Amino acid sequence: MRHIKVMLEYFHPWTNSAGFYYAREQGWYREIRLEIDFVCYDPYRGDTLSYLYRNEVDFGIFPTNRLFVYREKSPIVKGIAAINHTGMEAIQTIKSTEIKRPADLSGKRIAMNPSPRGLAMVKYLIEQDGGKPEFEVVNAGYRELEAIDLANGVADATFGSYWAWELQLHSTIPHDERIIWPVDSIGAPKYHSYLLGTQEKLINQDPELIRQFLEVTERGFLAVAKEPLIAASIYEKIIPYFPSYLVECSLPLIAPTWLNNGQWGEQREEIMKEYSDWLVRYQILDDPDGWKTAYTNHLLPKRSIV
Repeated sequence: MRHIKVMLEYFHPWTNSAGFYYAREQGWYREIRLEIDFVCYDPYRGDTLSYLYRNEVDFGIFPTNRLFVYREKSPIVKGIAAINHTGMEAIQTIKSTEIKRPADLSGKRIAMNPSPRGLAMVKYLIEQDGGKPEFEVVNAGYRELEAIDLANGVADATFGSYWAWELQLHSTIPHDERIIWPVDSIGAPKYHSYLLGTQEKLINQDPELIRQFLEVTERGFLAVAKEPLIAASIYEKIIPYFPSYLVECSLPLIAPTWLNNGQWGEQREEIMKEYSDWLVRYQILDDPDGWKTAYTNHLLPKRSIV
């Protein structure tokens, strides 16, 4: 039995990893003699890509833009499958702010983690709607503000919370008073929110291991995509501190983002190029062609369609 360590993309497991957990729960990895550990990163030591670069995990899930940035420094890690085919972030506000469209965010206080990419995205979304890309940043760090924080005057809006996860938590602010705009719905460039990747060294040394791992992983994601709630009970074991309603609400929302035309895993050339061009435009990347070598689809199993 070979022991494999897979690092997830966030501070804790959430429903975006349901395909992995379901495949393990069914014993499908063990059928190919793989013992899988799913782990989360310690932010003191960096994100998932940092662990991959240090060869401390075998596979990891990470944002596409972070992969591009890392590879400009050193092309060690490569994407081997797409997890999501859409952006997960959203802009959140409440009706009392009188923000009715993205252009109205001009001059407002927006709570967010002010990374170069995050700042560029908010400016772009405001510009796309005809507004001036000028706003006051409320540095929230890694904290995700809730609607009640907006009602209490901490900020006028937030950027970065996931529309298919934490924004589905029940709020003391009535649902009809909350406004949530997934970035894809208000003009964001297309991008794979998360990719699955590994070191190029492993790709060269043991491509068969990767093919087998991806085949089982695809099987898990396709099964949950077809019937999202079959994975709900698993989360009672791995994140029992989150309410079950959140998991049951999130799974049907997140599952469609895993597939494109019924297919799982393909990192789409048109999306990779569009996103890279956008990142270059906002000076987050220097190399407009770096995306071309940042990923491979050659290790994916034969296409399966739901």
